[in-house]
Amino acid sequence: MNLLNLFSRFPTALAQGLIYGIMALGVYITFRILKISDLTVDGSFATGGAAAVMAIIAGASPIVALLLAFITGLLCGAVTALLNSRLKIPTVLASILVQLALYSVNLKIQKGSALIAVSVDRYNLLISSRNLTKSNLTGLLLTAVIIAILYWFFGTETGCAIRATGNNQAMARANGINPAVSRFIGLSMANGLVGFAGGLLAQFQGFTDVSMGRGAIVIGLAAIIIGEVLHSILIPRNFSFMLRLIFVIVGGIIYYMVMVIILWMHIDSNDLKLFTALIVAAFFAAGNLKNKGGFSNAED
Repeated sequence: MNLLNLFSRFPTALAQGLIYGIMALGVYITFRILKISDLTVDGSFATGGAAAVMAIIAGASPIVALLLAFITGLLCGAVTALLNSRLKIPTVLASILVQLALYSVNLKIQKGSALIAVSVDRYNLLISSRNLTKSNLTGLLLTAVIIAILYWFFGTETGCAIRATGNNQAMARANGINPAVSRFIGLSMANGLVGFAGGLLAQFQGFTDVSMGRGAIVIGLAAIIIGEVLHSILIPRNFSFMLRLIFVIVGGIIYYMVMVIILWMHIDSNDLKLFTALIVAAFFAAGNLKNKGGFSNAED
């Protein structure tokens, strides 16, 4: 096996890790902050990609296309929240229904085509796999800006209300916080980030596919768990909110680095989902062994 070939793949893994790390930040809002299971992600990720690509083809700038991807993702999360709060459908079921509906919506956005290409030779793209240095620098900058915005937002009154709702809904209600509103804002913001990441990935890979969000929630959860375990091992005494967000991104990068190594070893690509499960289990085990009986900083 050629080590040079392995190292040459790491810049691509870094770019993909940053993109999926941004998506994982959205999953983190629902999974860790609101403590609800939102499966809308698999649909809103592809919706963001579809919106971004169609906007670019229509003549929009790549930045405007990303804003549209964020808005479409935000709307997807808003629908899930409304199904939950207004129709009293459990969040998991509501998100599954929205995810299912989004497949048809994505086909409508893409005018009936399952795959739409957007070549960097014809269109002005913000990032592209053809220019990894620029893509990685842009990805790092976007990631830093998003983390800074999230850190600021969750320090505001509205952000603290969302965190309080996730920690103790009954206590939040007793303090005048409307949990339904907090879930609405949290789910919308989370899927907005997911849609934004979908728009980035579509530009990076040069196409959008109605099925490209399949398994996105698993990758997002893997990034969160890997990041939390690394955080617990490397910086065990400082669990600040900023560091938690940073380590979610680190988790996404580590996940893709490991995937690159697995593919470099010529393991069947059909087994990647199996290895994803093994990687997550391995990091959970590492945290459990370190804490001698449990990963103390992970919620049940």
